[in-house]
Amino acid sequence: MNEIEYWYDTEYDEWERLERHKIEFDITKRFLNDFIKGENLEIFDIGGGPGRYAMYLAERGHRVTLLDLSKKNIEVAKRKSFEKGITLQGYIHGNALELEEFEPQYDVILLMGPLYHLIKKSDRRKAVEGAIKLLKPNGIIIVTFISSYAPIQDNLLHLYPIDFVEDLLGYLENGENKEGKGFTTAYFINPNEAKEFMNSHGLQEVTFAGIENILGCKEKEINLLDESEYRKWIEIGYRLSTDESLIGTSQHLLYIGSKA
Repeated sequence: MNEIEYWYDTEYDEWERLERHKIEFDITKRFLNDFIKGENLEIFDIGGGPGRYAMYLAERGHRVTLLDLSKKNIEVAKRKSFEKGITLQGYIHGNALELEEFEPQYDVILLMGPLYHLIKKSDRRKAVEGAIKLLKPNGIIIVTFISSYAPIQDNLLHLYPIDFVEDLLGYLENGENKEGKGFTTAYFINPNEAKEFMNSHGLQEVTFAGIENILGCKEKEINLLDESEYRKWIEIGYRLSTDESLIGTSQHLLYIGSKA
């Protein structure tokens, strides 16, 4: 946890990441729009970084609390929300594995980040179980994963030099990314494994999607399109995101489930 916190505090600008990865941001927001039903909901954004999604949902009239492992991200969230004239219900420096102090009062929980960095399945399970306990009955949880195909997709997007083909394909077997390999410690998961893992928690699956799908390898070009053409591609990407034949082409996977 200290290594991961240090990465986000000193090495990485998470706010700017979603400026570069607009496709991920905009398609994810489409899912939030379509599956977060109701008004003035209590939402807990666990591991929400500098609060881009938290602020988006607060702008839509919900009461959103943000928690993140990185002190820097929390400070950025405070500053950016002030600049936007948005007030979140809380800005908490905390750990997704330590949720015992919070009350089960939330209509929606976002867990869109913590599972990227939990190598042990037991820790991933603890984070999900802890989040589910905080949901009201029939509340929904929205979880994201990094796909085990993501390193291949990223290298294809940028055409980075490949040192060893076996290393790149190795993520499909192991999934573990060690510190210093272009990212901090992370776990990249097979799409079927991610779906089965979430359904093993007694949730009612609402949807499972590959966020970027076929748009990912043309991200740079799509980002440069005029707004009208860009929006057409976002619509295509959104409609294809739940096509089971294409889910493995995404860097990020999204699961939405309901607490039965």
